[in-house]
Amino acid sequence: MAVPPLPGVLADVAPLLDHWGYLAVAALVFVEDFGVPVPGETVMIAAAVYAGTGQMNIVVVAVIAFLAAVTGDNLGYAIGRFGGHRLVDRYGRYVLLTETRIARAEAFFGRHGGKIVSVSRFIEGMRQANGIIAGLADMSWRRFLAFNALGAALWVGAWVSLGDLAGQHLSTLSPVVQSFGLYLLAATVVLITALVARHMLGRRSADRQ
Repeated sequence: MAVPPLPGVLADVAPLLDHWGYLAVAALVFVEDFGVPVPGETVMIAAAVYAGTGQMNIVVVAVIAFLAAVTGDNLGYAIGRFGGHRLVDRYGRYVLLTETRIARAEAFFGRHGGKIVSVSRFIEGMRQANGIIAGLADMSWRRFLAFNALGAALWVGAWVSLGDLAGQHLSTLSPVVQSFGLYLLAATVVLITALVARHMLGRRSADRQ
């Protein structure tokens, strides 16, 4: 049975997966996670959908995406920690890190600490910048690594699970996603972000009691 084409924006990255396979997931997720605006999240979801249709292995997709996300963010952390504001100010505009954006992110990071490293994976813009901002803020590397790994596990687990499930029902879902894709995607991201934030805040409240 022929596999239906991927719907919406996922179809745009399908040629990359067809040609490069798992390497496309590794490279794009890694590069996106230290600040370069490439469709890393999109290609990961597309790969998970492919896995749901039997064209890729879901475990391999998840492991590669997790490792690429963690290493990419750690490179971003190193850029922020050792390159400092001078390097970011000089080259940040090439990866959409403007002075205003950095200032806002640092202020937000300062208020919320480590938990934002985990939750930011689900927020476009913060996902790409959180490693650099953590480095600029001189956050402990071990603390960053722990929250970063937690965030990567939640982010990869959520999207890979949804993508795999969608791939298993692609024939049914494809027309719906083509019609309401952006709204469906936005609603899903908002829901996941809310659930993760609620979980993190709940743990923080419990620790204070």
